[in-house]
Amino acid sequence: MWFAKSLVPGRTAYPVSGLPLEYPEVLLPRGFPSDIIRGVKAVIFQAPFDVRIEEVPEPVLRAETDAIVKVELSAICGSDLHPYRGREIGIEPGTVMGHEFLGEVVECGRGVRKFQPGALVVAPFTTSCGVCSFCAIGLTARCEQGELFGWIENGRGLDGAQAEYVRVPLADTTLVTVPDRTAREAALFAGDILSTGLFTADMADVGKGSVVAVLGCGPVGLMAVVACRFRGAERVFAIEPGAERRRLAESFGAVGIDLDEAVVARVEEETRGKGMDCVLEMVGSPQATRLGIDILRPGGTLAAAGVHTEAEFAFSPGEAYDKNLTYRAGRCSVRSYMDEALELAGDSELDVARIVTDRVHLDDAAQAYRRFDRREGGCVKVLLLPE
Repeated sequence: MWFAKSLVPGRTAYPVSGLPLEYPEVLLPRGFPSDIIRGVKAVIFQAPFDVRIEEVPEPVLRAETDAIVKVELSAICGSDLHPYRGREIGIEPGTVMGHEFLGEVVECGRGVRKFQPGALVVAPFTTSCGVCSFCAIGLTARCEQGELFGWIENGRGLDGAQAEYVRVPLADTTLVTVPDRTAREAALFAGDILSTGLFTADMADVGKGSVVAVLGCGPVGLMAVVACRFRGAERVFAIEPGAERRRLAESFGAVGIDLDEAVVARVEEETRGKGMDCVLEMVGSPQATRLGIDILRPGGTLAAAGVHTEAEFAFSPGEAYDKNLTYRAGRCSVRSYMDEALELAGDSELDVARIVTDRVHLDDAAQAYRRFDRREGGCVKVLLLPE
């Protein structure tokens, strides 16, 4: 009998009837009695503004290409606030939240070749197969087999990583080994916000000498500032109402502008009436889009990484035509950016992890969500520690 490779004491494999023939022997799946599968702590979505710490069945291997990761660090992302606030609907009650995580591989299916138990890994927020037509062109965010961690809808999807353990499908082409020299908190950012910052800078055509505005300096906006500087921007303006977030943006080399200012007039003054070459919209609101359009120069590019839920654009086709504007939007193909992001994360002088303001135990996640949502006490980035 084949047994799963495992580092977890007391865990073994059992032959289970009714499973696909290509994988007849696996760890017991969900649905078995609780006296056989032990429970683990996880952050569960119940309803808008209602997340709870509950015990759920421990994740198990369901396919030969799966791995189980013991979570060392996870984070609350700004996009976690969309279902939390009810802006995005469809997520099922009982779904384990979270898509930013770093941890240790503890079990591998027999089809996993690149990783062994004990490997320290970081994951992008979506899985990817590495071989479909979309993965072949680097568009891993649209992988034909890909799933988003922390989103289950109509019975389909993948539980998230704000938990003690997480199942990772397509492990060989999803997970990335954390370099020895890279601090773990910084490496965590490669799985989402730092890669997304690089992606958005590229969407906006940021390059050497560019004059850039970043709208919104939450965690991903701050990493967009880092990315613009890394891509060679001459000047980066960080437009953000929060004083602490502006201060952090300035520490990364940006010029802070308070949203309460007359922003359009300030931009005209700073650019001698020309406007911005590039705008990175990291908020996901029509107001942010409108401001971005207003401060772009003719021929400029607006890149939207913020998640939008409104039905219409905040500008007309005629406005875009009259200024020869380019608008780009989309989900970051994180897996395609992670090698570069990890290299950037390894720069100890840059210290991207300085944006972390809250490190809390998993048991306190519900309070951490409220604090992050309300920006209480200058909260910028929250890490969750399972132990």
